[in-house]
Amino acid sequence: MLNSKRLWTTTILLGIAFDILFWDKIPGISFPIFVALILLSGILVLADSGIRPNKRALGLILTIGFFATMSFVRAEPLTAFLNYTLTFAFMSFFAMSFLGGRWLSYSLSDYVVSNFKLMLSAIGGALPFINETRKEREQNGVKSGARKFFPILRGLLIAIPIVAIFAGLLSSADLVFAQRMDDFIEIFRLENLPEYIFRGILILIIAYILLGILLYAAQKSQDEKLIGEENPLLAHFLGFTEASIVLGAVLLLFAAFVMVQFQYFFGGQANINIEGYTYAVYARQGFGELVTVALFSLFLFLGLSSATRREKRGQQKTFSALGITLVLLVLVMLVSAFRRLILYESAYGFSRLRTYPHVFMIWLGALLVAVVVLEILQKQRAFALAMTIAIVGFAATLNLLNVDAFIVRQNVMRSAGGAKLDMAYLATLSNDAVPALENAMDESAVSPLTREAVSASLICHWYENESRLKETRPWQSFHLSRWKAIQTYAAINPIEGYTVTTDGWPRYVTSPNGREFDCHDREIWD
Repeated sequence: MLNSKRLWTTTILLGIAFDILFWDKIPGISFPIFVALILLSGILVLADSGIRPNKRALGLILTIGFFATMSFVRAEPLTAFLNYTLTFAFMSFFAMSFLGGRWLSYSLSDYVVSNFKLMLSAIGGALPFINETRKEREQNGVKSGARKFFPILRGLLIAIPIVAIFAGLLSSADLVFAQRMDDFIEIFRLENLPEYIFRGILILIIAYILLGILLYAAQKSQDEKLIGEENPLLAHFLGFTEASIVLGAVLLLFAAFVMVQFQYFFGGQANINIEGYTYAVYARQGFGELVTVALFSLFLFLGLSSATRREKRGQQKTFSALGITLVLLVLVMLVSAFRRLILYESAYGFSRLRTYPHVFMIWLGALLVAVVVLEILQKQRAFALAMTIAIVGFAATLNLLNVDAFIVRQNVMRSAGGAKLDMAYLATLSNDAVPALENAMDESAVSPLTREAVSASLICHWYENESRLKETRPWQSFHLSRWKAIQTYAAINPIEGYTVTTDGWPRYVTSPNGREFDCHDREIWD
C-alpha cells in the first residue's frame, strides 16, 4: 500500500526544490541536482512502500546521469539540447519500466504508446489517488484539514508580535543583522504577492505531475505487455511478389548510381570529365540528398519487412537477401556522402553544420550494419534498441568530442597547410571553444599570422560575450564551460600588444604588428 502522506510530502518538496533551483535562474548545475533529487527521492519513497525497481531498469540511471552531468559541462547548442532531451527521455524509460525492466525489448511502437500512457498519468493519474486517499482519511476518522489548520493559525498570531519585538531589539543592537532583517521583510512586500501566488501554483503543478509519474512507476510499470510480441501489430497485407518488385527496382537504381560513383569519384579527380565540374562542386552538391536517400531506404526496408507476407522459407531468404543487398548499397552511398563532406571540410574548413553530419553519418552507418545483422538473425524487433544505441552514441560522441573545441583545433591545424583561418567564425562559438583558442595562441606548428588571428578571435569572443561573462549569477546557474572561459580570460587578459576599436561598428582588433582583424568579417568563410 502506497504511503499517500509521504508521496505528497516528497513531491511537494521536489516542487519547492524546482522553484529554488530554476525560478528566475539560468539552468546550470541546478539541472543535474534536480534530476538526482527526483531519482533518489522517487526510489526511496517507493521503497518505503515495498516497491523496488527492476535491476534492468536501474541500468538506465547511468545513461541519465551521464547526460544530466554533461548538461552543465557543454555549452554548444545542439549538444546541450541533446543532453536535456535524452535526460528526460531516459527518465521516462525508467518510469515506464520501473518494475518490469523490459525496456530493452521495446519496439518503436512500445516507446510511443508507453510514453503516451506516462503522459496521461502525469496529467490525470493523480486524481483517482487523491480521491481515494481523501475517502480513506474520512473512513479512518482523521482530523479534517480545517480543524488542524486553526491551531496553527492561532499559534502564528501569538508568535508574530513576540518575534517582531525581539527582532526590533536585535536590529538595534547590530546593523548587519538589521540589514538582513530589512532584506527578509522585503520578501513580503505586497507588490510581490502575484509572483508568489504564481510560484506557489507552479510548485503544486510540478508536485502533481511528479505524483502522477510516481504512481505510474509504482502501479502500471509491472504489466509490460509489449506490442507485437505475441501477435504482429500490423497484418502482413503485402504479397511477397509485390515487395520483391519494389526492392528489386530500388536495387537496380542504387546499383547504377554506385557504378557511376566508382567510375569517377572513387577513381580520382582525373575521371571527372564534365566541363566545369570540379571536386569542390562535387563536394558541395548531393551530400544532403545522399543522407536523405540512406534514411528513406532504411525505413522503406523496415516498412516492407513489417508488411510483407513470407509464408515459405525460400521467400524469407530471398527477401532477406534483397534487403541486405539494399542496405549494403546504401552503405556505399553513405561512404560517398562521407567523402564529399571530407572534401568540403578540407576546402572550406570545419563548422558546426559540417561537424554534426560528420558524426551522424558514422552512427547511421553503424545502425545500417546493425539492421543487416538483425535481418540475418531474424531479430527485427531489436531495431528500436539499435536505434536508441545509435542516438545515444551520436549524442555521447558530440559531448566527448567537444564540438566547438574540435572546430577550433581542426581549423587552426588546417591553417598550418596554408589555408586561411576564419577568425570571425571562431569568435561566434560557445564558451566551449575558449580553452582551445587559448591553446592555439601558442601553437608552434602554425604561422605567426594564424596565432595573431587566433588571439584576435579570442578578444572578439570576449567582447561579444563580455556582459554575460561579467554578470553575477547564483550558484544554481554555475556552468563549467562558462567558469572555464572566465578563468581563461582572467589568466590572459589583457593580451599584450593588442588593441580593440570598440567605438562604432564593426569592431576591429589590431595586433602588435599592425594587422587589423574584423570581428564580423565572414568573407573567408564564404
